[in-house]
Amino acid sequence: MERRDFLKTATAASVAAAIPANAQTAPSNAPVKRPESPDMIYRELGTTGERVSAIGMGGYHLGKQPEAGESIQLMHAGIDRGITFMDNCWDYNDGISEVRMGQALRNGYRQKVFLMTKMDGRTAVEYNKQLEQSLGRLQTDMIDLVQFHEIIRMEDPDRIFAPGGAMEAAIAARQAGKIRYIGFTGHKDPAVHLRMLETAQKHSFHFDTVQMPINVMDAHFRSFTKEVMPVALKQGVGVLAMKTFGDPYILKSNTVQPIEALHYGLTLPVSVIITGIDNTQVLDQAFEAARTFKPLDQTQIASLLARTATAASEGKFELFKTTSHYDGTAQNPKWLG
Repeated sequence: MERRDFLKTATAASVAAAIPANAQTAPSNAPVKRPESPDMIYRELGTTGERVSAIGMGGYHLGKQPEAGESIQLMHAGIDRGITFMDNCWDYNDGISEVRMGQALRNGYRQKVFLMTKMDGRTAVEYNKQLEQSLGRLQTDMIDLVQFHEIIRMEDPDRIFAPGGAMEAAIAARQAGKIRYIGFTGHKDPAVHLRMLETAQKHSFHFDTVQMPINVMDAHFRSFTKEVMPVALKQGVGVLAMKTFGDPYILKSNTVQPIEALHYGLTLPVSVIITGIDNTQVLDQAFEAARTFKPLDQTQIASLLARTATAASEGKFELFKTTSHYDGTAQNPKWLG
């Protein structure tokens, strides 16, 4: 056995021993009932028992407004109209996105939403440091869902599940009541997601959610929809869709309109489509998609995919897969720990 393979085997055994069996179970918190609006669609979040809005507000775009008040007003408008799923990340806009979301969730708004953020840390030390910062910025003592961010390298699962890795910190945080559910995200290659799910199974750990690119072009190139989604659904892992518009290169391909891109995503067995909403027009567009949604039939899906096939074939409109432009942890390796 090569040294590398031996180390992997030893690591797997040590992590399995390090994580108590009772730590693998779902959190004891009962699902939280939140207000629902007839203007929004609501779905089950995997096997958690939680019901969340089928459209979620992407945190990155909520930190881009010139003034904090604009971001806060936009979040309030979305929540008041029925959005309950709020996305964020420790590194978005150098923490500004979390700070503004924390400000927006004062005065009773926190109780109306399912709050999610993400950690870049691969070690327990770095994860804990980032989690405490996020809790402070978000002005809460508990985050509903925390996901390991940017699982884009084949070695990321090994680092997270290693002794002293971020998984140990996440489980401890869940036991301490700081977080309720654990998931992971990534945008690079389905093979990395599948390896993360396989590594979790080896350690008898069940992820609550997985976030991945799902859009009208994904089916044609390094397809998360075809390769990862069936595995996640079989395991009872809630699927969170992102990159519906490719930020916004898929729309710039002139092969699909925003509403039909959202309808395509909503037709698939996803719990939430997380989409960037940076102004009231885009917010209105999201609610229009919810209001007019009827699941696409197979003929409509085939037509839409045929229309996007040529443009999608080389991934040139899915830059998150084919370039390093969206790889924040690659540009800032110190975030990993």
